[in-house]
Amino acid sequence: MLPTVASVLGDRYTIEREIGAGGMATVYLADDAKYRRKVAIKVLRSDLAASIGAERFLREIDIAAQLNHPHILPLYDSGALDDVLFYVMPFVRGETLRQRLLRERRLSVADTIAITKQIASALEFAHAQGVIHRDIKPENVLLHEGVAMVADFGIALPIQRSSNTRLTDVGLSIGTPDYMSPEQAQGDQTLTASSDVYSLACVTFEMLAGEPPHAAPTPFAVLAKRLTGHAPSLARFRTDVPASLAHAVGKALMLDPQQRWLSAEAFATALGASEVPVARAAQPSVAVLPFLNMSADPDNEYFADGITEDVITQLSKLKALKVTSRASVMRFKGQSRDLREIASALHTRTILDGSVRRAGGRVRIVAQLIDVEDDNHLWSETYDRELTDIFAIQSDVALHIASALHAELSRDEKTRIEKEGTNDIEAYQLYLLGRHRYLRFTHEGMKQGLEYYKRAIDRDPEFAAAHVALSQAYAEFAETGGLPAEEAYAAALTSARKALELDPQLGGAHCVMGYVLFTGHFDWEGAEREFKRALELSPSSADVYDLYGRMCYAQRRFDEAIELQQRAHELDPLVNRNDLATAYLRAGRYVEALEYANRAIEADPESARARATAGWAYLKQGRTAEGMAALERAVALSTGESAWISQLGQAYGLIGETAKAREIARHLDVLATKGWVSPYHFAYVYTGLGEYDRAMDYLEQAFDQRSGAIHGIKGSFLFTPLHDQPRFNALLEKMNLA
Repeated sequence: MLPTVASVLGDRYTIEREIGAGGMATVYLADDAKYRRKVAIKVLRSDLAASIGAERFLREIDIAAQLNHPHILPLYDSGALDDVLFYVMPFVRGETLRQRLLRERRLSVADTIAITKQIASALEFAHAQGVIHRDIKPENVLLHEGVAMVADFGIALPIQRSSNTRLTDVGLSIGTPDYMSPEQAQGDQTLTASSDVYSLACVTFEMLAGEPPHAAPTPFAVLAKRLTGHAPSLARFRTDVPASLAHAVGKALMLDPQQRWLSAEAFATALGASEVPVARAAQPSVAVLPFLNMSADPDNEYFADGITEDVITQLSKLKALKVTSRASVMRFKGQSRDLREIASALHTRTILDGSVRRAGGRVRIVAQLIDVEDDNHLWSETYDRELTDIFAIQSDVALHIASALHAELSRDEKTRIEKEGTNDIEAYQLYLLGRHRYLRFTHEGMKQGLEYYKRAIDRDPEFAAAHVALSQAYAEFAETGGLPAEEAYAAALTSARKALELDPQLGGAHCVMGYVLFTGHFDWEGAEREFKRALELSPSSADVYDLYGRMCYAQRRFDEAIELQQRAHELDPLVNRNDLATAYLRAGRYVEALEYANRAIEADPESARARATAGWAYLKQGRTAEGMAALERAVALSTGESAWISQLGQAYGLIGETAKAREIARHLDVLATKGWVSPYHFAYVYTGLGEYDRAMDYLEQAFDQRSGAIHGIKGSFLFTPLHDQPRFNALLEKMNLA
C-alpha cells in the first residue's frame, strides 16, 4: 500500500516509513512540506474507506478537528484522495500508555490518578461538544513529557455509522473488547458520555492491577464476562489502593450506565488524589535465609533448618510485616550468598542472615538483619546460651526484627510470639527431626516424619505445634493414598482439634483444621471460618492463603481463589507459581495460566505438575501439539504417578486418539494391582473417552473412599463434560456443593 499512499500524498507530505498498523488503519511517519514538521498520517483500510465514503468521513471528522484541548492530540489535516481516506496528527516523541504498561505492568497510585485525571479532562471537554470517543484504550493515550494526550478523538463515529459489521468481526468493530462499555458491546448506536467513562475506568483499573477488569483469552470471552458479571475488586490485585479510589473505579464500572458517575469530571473528582501521599510507605518485609549449620556434627542440619522455620513462623504472626515463606527461602540453602540477588528474587530489601552452632547442651546463634539496598546492618546479635533457651532466642530475634523494621505489633501479637511451644527440649528436637524428614516429600520420609511427630507428642502431649504437624501429615496421607482415607482423615481431625484445644491462638492449627474440614468432611462453612481465623493469627502465612484459595476454586469461587493465590505468591514467590496457574486455569483464564505455569517450569524444570498445568493451558487455547507434548513430559518426569498418566489419557480421549487413551486405562489397571491408584484418576480417562457413566462409577467410588482430590470435582475443568449428568449433581449434593 505504501507506493499508492505516497503517490496520493506526494506534494504535501513525504512519507518516511510505516510506524504502526491496527485493525482500522496504517500509520506512517511523514514530513509536512508546508510547515516543515514531522507528522503521523493514519490511512484507513480500503474496505473501511469504501464503506464510509469520502463525504461522510470528511463531515464527521471535521467535528473532531474543532477539539482544542491540552490533553487531546490535535487533528492537523484530513483528506480523501483517489479512494484513500486519511487524517494527519502531530508526531509525538514519547510512548503510548500501552508501551509503558508493557514495560512496568502496574503504575503507582499517584501516576495512575494523574493520568486518569488528564484523560478525564479531555473527555469532559469533548463530551461538552457532543463528541464521544468510543475507543478509549492504552494504545490511544500518548505520554509526552509526563503529560497524557488522547488520540483518535471522534474518528470512531463515522466508521461505526457506516459499518454494517459488528462483533462477529473484531477487526472491523469499533471499540476494543477489553475496554468496551456493556452498552457498546451490545451494539447501542446512541452512546453517551457514560460509555467513555466506563472505558476510562477499565484503563485506570489496568494501570493499577496490571490487567483489564474482565481479562479473558478471547474477545468473545471478555464480552461475555463483562455482560454477565461485575468487575472484580481492585483489592484483589494490590493492597495500597485507597478505598476512595477503589470505590470510584468500581462505580465507574457498573453494568447499568445510570449507576455510574454522571460525567468524566465527576469520576476524576471521586478519585480522591488528596488521600494519596506522594510517597506511600511500602509494608516492611523480610526474608529469613536458611541458618547455616556451624556445628561439628553435620547431622545437626535439621536443627539449623528448624530454627529458620520457627523464626519465620514467629514473624508470620505480625500483621504489619510481610514475611517470605519457608519454601522460597529454602531454595537458597547451600548456595553462595549474594544477598542483592537473593533479595531481588524474593521481592524484599531486608534479609535476616544467621548461623547455628550446637554443642552438647548449649547453642550459639548469630543473627544479623541487613538492608541490602543500602548495605546497612540494621541489627545483629550473638546468643550463647543453654539449649533450653531456644524458644526465648527465637522470640527475641522476631521482636528485634519487628523493632528494626518499625513494624508495629499489638500486645496480643507480642504475647503469642513470646509463648513457648514446649518446655521439653527432647520433644522439640523430635518435632524438628520429624519436619526435616517429612519435608523431603518422599513416601518413606513422610512415614518417618509421622513417627517422629508421634514420639514428640509422647514426650509432651501438650505440644500443640506437634499436633498440628501430625494433622497435616495424616491429611496428606489421606489424599495421596499413604493410609486409608477414612482412617487418615479421622486422625487428622482428631489431631487438629487437640491442637486447638491446647492453643486456640495458633494460626497453623486453624489452617490445618480448615483444610481437613473441606477435603475430608466437606464442611465448607466450617473450613472458611477456620481459614479466616488463621489469617487473623498468621497474616503472612503463604500456606493459609494457598489452602484457602484451593478451597475457593473447589467451590468455583474463582475470583476469590485468584486473589488468595496471588497473595500466597507474593509471600512465596519462588514456589507458589503453579497454584496460581491452577487457579487461573480453573477460572478459564488460559493466557495467565500458561504464563505462571511457564514461570514455575523456569524455577523447576523437573516439576511434573507445572508441565501438566502448562499442557492443559495450551490445549484450552487450541495449541494441541504443544499441550500434548507438555503432558507427555509431565508423565516422563513423574516416574509413573497415576495422576499425570490419567490426565494424559483424558487428553488423548479428548483429541480423538482413543486407542492411546484406552491403553492408558489398561496401564492404570495394572498399576492398581501393584499399588494405590485412586478411582478419581480412572475417572479422568473415561471422561475424556466420553464414557460418562463409567466415569461416574469411579467418582462415586472415590467419594465413598474419600480418595484423591474428590473435593475438587465441582471446580475442576476436567470434569466439565459431566456437569449435565444427574449422577454428578447428586454427588455434589452429598458433598454440600450443589
